[in-house]
Amino acid sequence: RAGLDYREYADVRVYPCLSAYLERARPPRVFAFSARARVPHTDVSYRAGDALLFGPESRGLPDAVLESVPSDRRLRIPMRPRSRSLNLSNAVAVAVYEAWRQLGFR
Repeated sequence: RAGLDYREYADVRVYPCLSAYLERARPPRVFAFSARARVPHTDVSYRAGDALLFGPESRGLPDAVLESVPSDRRLRIPMRPRSRSLNLSNAVAVAVYEAWRQLGFR
C-alpha cells in the first residue's frame, strides 16, 4: 500500500552513505532522532529542506552520527514512561507528519 498510488510523486534517490548524501544534497539543517535525545520533535520549527535522520529500530543511529549533530537538533518523540519505542515506520510517520503540518502541508 505504501507505494500503491503514490509512486509517480516520489523522487527517490539512493546514496552509498550518509556523507555522500550530505555532500550532494546539502540540507540546510540536519535533525537526528534518538530515544535518548532530550528535545521533543514538536519543539522544533521545521523548514523546507531540513533532513531528518533515523537509525535502525534495533540500535538507533550510531553515536558518531548523533555526535555530529548539534544537541539542539537531536530529537525524540515523547513516549509514556516505560513504553517501548515506536517502530521505525511509525516514528518516521509521526516526525514527518509534524514537519509537514508545520509547513502547511506543502
